[in-house]
This record gives sequence, C-alpha cells and structure tokens, in this order.
Amino acid sequence: MSLNVKYLNHGDRVAVVAPAGRLPEGALEPLLHTLKRWGLQPVTGKHVYAQNNTFAGTDAMRREDFQQAINDTKIKAIFCARGGYGSSRIIDEIDFSPLLKMPKLLVGYSDTGVLHARWHRLGLASIHGPMYSDFSAGEQDEETTESLRKALFGEALHYELPPHPLNCCGEAQGMLVGGNLLIMAHLTGSPDEWNTEGKILFLEDINEPLYSIDRMMVHLRRSGKLSGIKGLLLGYFTDIKDGNTIPFGKTAYEIIAEHVKDLNIPVAYAFPAGHEKPNLALPFGTSMKFSVNNDVVTIDF
Repeated sequence: MSLNVKYLNHGDRVAVVAPAGRLPEGALEPLLHTLKRWGLQPVTGKHVYAQNNTFAGTDAMRREDFQQAINDTKIKAIFCARGGYGSSRIIDEIDFSPLLKMPKLLVGYSDTGVLHARWHRLGLASIHGPMYSDFSAGEQDEETTESLRKALFGEALHYELPPHPLNCCGEAQGMLVGGNLLIMAHLTGSPDEWNTEGKILFLEDINEPLYSIDRMMVHLRRSGKLSGIKGLLLGYFTDIKDGNTIPFGKTAYEIIAEHVKDLNIPVAYAFPAGHEKPNLALPFGTSMKFSVNNDVVTIDF
C-alpha cells in the first residue's frame, strides 16, 4: 500500500522555500545547481533569504512562500531549504487543500517533520531527504544526492547495512513514516500526530540530552505510538549529550532498545540518514521491504 505520489519528470518546476530556520545569503546555490543538472526548474521563494531572529523571515513571510508553492499549479515538488525550528508556527494558517487536487512531493528532514506529518494526514507521499547543507559546494556526498534523485523520479531504492549489536532480526513490509524523534513527540496530541499503526517507523535526532531521548521514548510508548508498528529503523543520533552531572548510563541507541525490546519486530540501528553525511533519502508513505538478520539489513522501496 502506498499514499498518493506524483514523481517528477524532466523539465518539471519545483519550489525551494524556507519554512523554518534562516539561511546564509547564497547558501542555496549548490542545491539549485544540482536540481538544474537533473533537468528540473527550481524556483525560490520570495522571502527565502529573509531574516527574523532565528527564523527565515517573519511567520507571515514564511507562510506566504509556502502557500505560493502549494497554490502554483506548475510546481510539482516543494523542497524545504533547512530545518531548525519554525514550521509548526505557521502550519495552522496554511491552506493545504490544493494539494488534494495537485499532489506535490515534499522534501526535507528535521523540522520538516511537521510538514511530513501533514502530508501523511492528507494521504500524500513525501521524501525524508537532504536539504541545503547537504549540497554545500565541494562537500556533496554522491550517495546522498543520487538517492534523492532516484526517490524524486520514482526509481527503485535498495539499501544494505552491516549488522549492529542491538539489531532485532525479522522481516516486515509496510509504509515508512516518522523522522525526527523530537518532532514526533512534539506532534503527538496535535491534529498532525503521526498514525503509526501498522507502519514501519524511522527515527533520528540531534543535540538532545540522553534523559530527553528517554523521556520522548517513554512519551511515544505511553501514547501508543510504538505498540502497533511493524518495524523500527534508527538513523543518526548526532551530538547527543549526557545532560546530567550524574551519568545517565546508556547511549541513545541503548535507551531506544530498552523501550522496544518486547515488541517482537525487526529493528535496525545506524541507518545513514539524519544530521550527518551521508544522508540517504527515505520515501515516506510508500511501501518498504525491511529485512534484518545476523549478516545484513536490507531495505527496498
């Protein structure tokens, strides 16, 4: 089973907007160059380089650019320039109804998880994938960019991972959902909380203390977000701090393992996606085959 997805074709026009954190002037050039190289026609939002404290312009500016990208019938995909924080401040004032007649792919990660959840709520597929920093001049990771290109144009994706000592063996097939752990916890109880029942869940995070990782996993477990999942895929947990004068005593992965050990589902750790490179594209809302054994982890879309 898959959600409504409209893959891109050569010559398609795509929007690049900044619904959250501010951008350095000119930061989008490597991303725009790559999109053009793929035969796409990128259009940047009017306020993409605006600045308002930590945000890429005021809420009204960011909302205007995002609404324009939704409304423009020639735009086939929306790329979020970066994460940070800010998408949840504008989401309730955006009219998403045009997407029901004109589905568009959404691309991004981190704070973009707020928008991925809304896409899922609308029955639309999206791509957890790289943003502007992953396309920095001279620092592009070919594996990252090629995975995004394949996901955008609907080509098959096949990933293999080495075994991890915390992995749980098994096989599953289902729709992949999720993203940033903090965002998933943040959305739980809101109109855009993820429906994880019968899904394969992906999680990653950055710059959180260990006790916060534990608290968020407790929250997901108590709110029922873990009980019905078919599988669990863990990405990077980057720059995780202890956060206490007394050590917490476990790594982020060990904390997660404790909360899912009794679920009897396949679990794989250290998938290369999130706030490091490579940052491989993961299609949300499309069917994924997931196999974990003692020798290898395989993922197919």
